[in-house]
Amino acid sequence: MKAFIINKYTKGGLQLADVPVPKVSENEVLVEIHAAGVNLLDSKIKTGEFKLILPYKLPLILGHDVAGIIIQVGENVTKFKVGDEVYSRPADYHIGTFAEYISINENDVALKPKTLTMEEAASIPLVALTAWQALIESANLKKGQKVFIQAGSGGVGTFAIQLAKHLGATVATTSSTKSFDFLKSLGADVLIDYKTQDFETILKDYDVVLNSQDTKTLEKSINILKPEGQAISISGPPTPEFANEIGLPWYLKTILSILSFSIRRKAKKHNVDFYFLFMKANGSQLEKITKLIEANIIKPVVDKVFTLEQTNTALQYVESGRAKGKVVIKVK
Repeated sequence: MKAFIINKYTKGGLQLADVPVPKVSENEVLVEIHAAGVNLLDSKIKTGEFKLILPYKLPLILGHDVAGIIIQVGENVTKFKVGDEVYSRPADYHIGTFAEYISINENDVALKPKTLTMEEAASIPLVALTAWQALIESANLKKGQKVFIQAGSGGVGTFAIQLAKHLGATVATTSSTKSFDFLKSLGADVLIDYKTQDFETILKDYDVVLNSQDTKTLEKSINILKPEGQAISISGPPTPEFANEIGLPWYLKTILSILSFSIRRKAKKHNVDFYFLFMKANGSQLEKITKLIEANIIKPVVDKVFTLEQTNTALQYVESGRAKGKVVIKVK
């Protein structure tokens, strides 16, 4: 099958290669890939930015979002059958959606929302699970609370705004002014122009911040939280607690402790909780997300669709930071 791989960590492009179709273990399904979502995470893995916490063996097929059709099931699979249209964010160390086929554990898979195309479905899993695990699992966001979601027009932002609004929260976000009307249509209440305004001077007494920017922005975000508020960061820095969670060795735990010391100290001083979130694959959560999509509560936001041969161009577009919503690769 065709697949886009890296043989070494690089700032350059991926390589198109012919590789074997994955074998299917007893608990896996083989998916014929129709579309794959592109994420900044793919770029960070490509350059080696996450090699401390995700030490992949190379060569590696990249890609974390998939929509397609099951063409084979393992002998112990009970939830799915051949012919099912599904979508998934495969688990770490089992990624590889920039290809024609992928084998995925059935626990990481859900039936594709009937109302979506393959391309729309492929845009959902990683950003939806990130928003779900941040706002519902970690923050337990409730009606009447206030949440600040940074970079509202990005992949995570467009989904998180809709989810937070569904939960009954007041939503603030940052973007350029040209995206204001679009973000209002998704449910944003407070819109801040990141080019001319400082959110730190506008927002106050917020319950939750979903940080997707740099450490400096995260530090400013802590200042807008009320006591016992929560700062949840999906862009780092990783914490010792995270190191324990994924079973990293002691020396990496020490490194992460040093990297996150300043922000953890600031959070403690302001009496707020700081949590680094690295989302996990979860088919049962995707099933719940499917219900919200099929009920027309949350809609996918797809910016551009590229062909499989244009995978490097698609990744460059995501890296540019110009995408409004998600970028998708159409494989079939």
